[in-house]
Amino acid sequence: MNRPLIDTDIYRTALEWTDSGRAFAVAVILKDVGHTPRKAATKALIDADGSICGTVGGGPVEAETQRRAVEAVRSGRPLVFDFALEGSTPRADSPICGGSLRILVDPTAARHRAVYAEIAEALRLRRRGVLVTTVRTASATEVSVRWFSAEGEEGSLLCVARYAGRSRAGDEAIRTVLAGGTPQYLVQDLPAEGAQLEVLVEPLVLPPLLVIAGGGHIGQALALQAGLVGFQVVVIDDRREFVDPALFPDGVATRCGDIARELAALPISGDTYVVIVTRGHQHDQRALAACIRRPAAYIGMIGSRRKVALMRKDLLDSGAATAEELGRVYAPIGLDIGAETVPEIAASIVAQLIAVRRKGEAPRMPTA
Repeated sequence: MNRPLIDTDIYRTALEWTDSGRAFAVAVILKDVGHTPRKAATKALIDADGSICGTVGGGPVEAETQRRAVEAVRSGRPLVFDFALEGSTPRADSPICGGSLRILVDPTAARHRAVYAEIAEALRLRRRGVLVTTVRTASATEVSVRWFSAEGEEGSLLCVARYAGRSRAGDEAIRTVLAGGTPQYLVQDLPAEGAQLEVLVEPLVLPPLLVIAGGGHIGQALALQAGLVGFQVVVIDDRREFVDPALFPDGVATRCGDIARELAALPISGDTYVVIVTRGHQHDQRALAACIRRPAAYIGMIGSRRKVALMRKDLLDSGAATAEELGRVYAPIGLDIGAETVPEIAASIVAQLIAVRRKGEAPRMPTA
């Protein structure tokens, strides 16, 4: 049986805490100005004892957030506060980043369980969307949270704009979020009501998907290391013993079946990274042919220079790939760090993945 994708994000934890009856508050950065340790939309969960899941920046800002969260859980009332990181000397206790944060602490988060369930499901299915947090401050502070799927983007745009209380002037900012941009903080005074409306519109940021073709020693080490740097991992192998969940960390999905067919069936897109480390060159070649024309951010294949050269020639001669398509493939795979052991090889591959993710390209192994 295939193992399903497992979410370990903040929303899944919020669901677990709510369902277990654990009293907690969600702390979310509404706005950041200047140099700050964390940016808008960063979240943490803080329970009645001050225990925290996630972070809003560590140090004094996190300590103050935890203190206020404990008080908010006790009172049941949401609050918003500003924190300046403007200490004058490194020797003082005050942070010296130079920026400021506006933070919401919401102990009524359990009321938003249905929204968190929607987001967790969207993450599981890798579907984009927008989360809108609205804070209405008058005699008391009220918080509402809504989720809008990006399916049918124009319809979602109108719904978000209407919900956020914005005119057409705010549509472009919301459209940017729907397109996968940065969170947007909007504020509106409501003089007739003696209130202020603050709105945080944020995209659901999906972790990049790493598909590992081959569940052997390198595949196992790679799954472990890639998970630590933020990749969602799927491992494919046609040998059931090499997709045993016990071989991989929690959160790694496994697929057992013909590797080429499983690759062809996966929804490979611009945030998908494919690493081919099967048990033999024939499996490697079939796996490569199955994904080389897909819009992956990265395709890498293990192998010696000779093996790679022969495989390139065969794919070109058969018409299975063009020279341009083969030029996208990182093969031999990984950075040239002199790796010899399995963990070292996995580290060289992960470093290459990070370079492509953050910089758009990575150094290649010499081919001659």
